[in-house]
Amino acid sequence: MDIAKTLNDAVDAGDLPGVAAAAATDKGVIFEGGAGLLRSDSVIWIASMTKAVTGAAAMQLVERGKLTLDSAASDIVPELATKGVLEGFDASGKPIMRKPRRPITLRHLLTHTSGLGYDTWNAEVMKYRHATGIPAIGSCQNAALTTPLLAEPGERWEYGISIDWVGKMVEAASGQRLDRYMTEKLFMPLGMADTGFAIGPAQRLRKACMHTRGVNGIAAVDHEIPQSPEFHMGGGGLYSTVSDYLKFTQALLAGGGPILKPETVRLMAENSMEEGVLCRPLKSQLPNLSTDLDFVDGMKWGLSFMINPTEFPGRRAAGSLAWGGLANSYYWIDPVKKVTGVWATQLLPFYDPKAVAAFENFERAVYSAL
Repeated sequence: MDIAKTLNDAVDAGDLPGVAAAAATDKGVIFEGGAGLLRSDSVIWIASMTKAVTGAAAMQLVERGKLTLDSAASDIVPELATKGVLEGFDASGKPIMRKPRRPITLRHLLTHTSGLGYDTWNAEVMKYRHATGIPAIGSCQNAALTTPLLAEPGERWEYGISIDWVGKMVEAASGQRLDRYMTEKLFMPLGMADTGFAIGPAQRLRKACMHTRGVNGIAAVDHEIPQSPEFHMGGGGLYSTVSDYLKFTQALLAGGGPILKPETVRLMAENSMEEGVLCRPLKSQLPNLSTDLDFVDGMKWGLSFMINPTEFPGRRAAGSLAWGGLANSYYWIDPVKKVTGVWATQLLPFYDPKAVAAFENFERAVYSAL
């Protein structure tokens, strides 16, 4: 199966306006390319693919003794101590809150078991936001981080704003803004010159246009993460290219050098949720941003990665690490078969069936080429 053909076929069929992808083994890069409106150096919003980068930043600080996985995160970021658990709403629509029984830890935040959610996939968060006037997380306003816990820390997997708080912890522990820290400690050592929260003049010339799929087909839309944010969104604010992001996944595939120690990468790749906690399906509250996600049901979670417990036939091995970004960008790191891939379009809503099918075709082609 020809790798480039999978990209061209998806565009030629009218399924996607453009797609870019890159792949590597432990020996080096085996593919970089694009089709339609995207190339491998097109600058894209990687959205929640930012989470793994923020996780790596936090784990560097764990290595240095500046952060610990299981202490109260509020020791570093005191605002987390003010979080209450949402128990419901009274007759007038006012939130009913209680104090959590235990503190949130960095481990809870990295595994999405802190109790914090996203309004995109949680009706309670949406209702709370509307009741209180809190801005959406994409505003990059600090007020967006004030939503409550939906469950006791550690007891439930709830995909949400946890890793935005990890970004706050990185800033507090390092004494640097998140953009500066990532540039100095991650992007420069890896040669990721096209990655950052702010889009530079050189990157803007290559910035890909966002599209949406609606009832009348695919249409271009204006979209950009705030370029002068109150906080840098560690959960989803980065822009990058598939070629740049591949350098990051290659480093993790190779054991972490030059950004992390091998034992740290091994720890990040293990299930770190408490006994009996599993990922759950996500029911979309904003169909223009995301479809329903059933693929997470029963998956495990490491320190910022989803882990598949069983092999995907013809694709990644059991124990592979993966996640994606809202505009249908995806990556995987397979430590067994020693292969990693990054695939991206700039299309909403997330987990678009045609985009997912095209991504899976790309992944199969990568493995058949080995």
